[in-house]
Amino acid sequence: MPTITYVQPTGERQTVPADAGATVMLTAIAHGIGGIVAECGGAAMCATCHVYLDPASAALVAPVSEVENEMLESAASGRRENSRLSCQIVVPAGDHDVIVHVPSHQV
Repeated sequence: MPTITYVQPTGERQTVPADAGATVMLTAIAHGIGGIVAECGGAAMCATCHVYLDPASAALVAPVSEVENEMLESAASGRRENSRLSCQIVVPAGDHDVIVHVPSHQV
């Protein structure tokens, strides 16, 4: 079963089980992970689910789409090369651990 590890700005790590095909955002909401606001509910319209994808996980997920790329420009915590919208990161099948770093603020 895949897992997602959410690394908070404090360094605290929370690893939770995830369903293949679910998004990193929906999994965070389901498990009460702090720091993922998700105001638009996963429509890639608000950038309040912004995360930094760990380099070790980059090969596990699809690349940034054009819509996601444009929305990341409005991320409150500052865009980086590994910035992603967690609503657009689909959990892959298999025994993988997707690691994301939650920024210090979303709004």
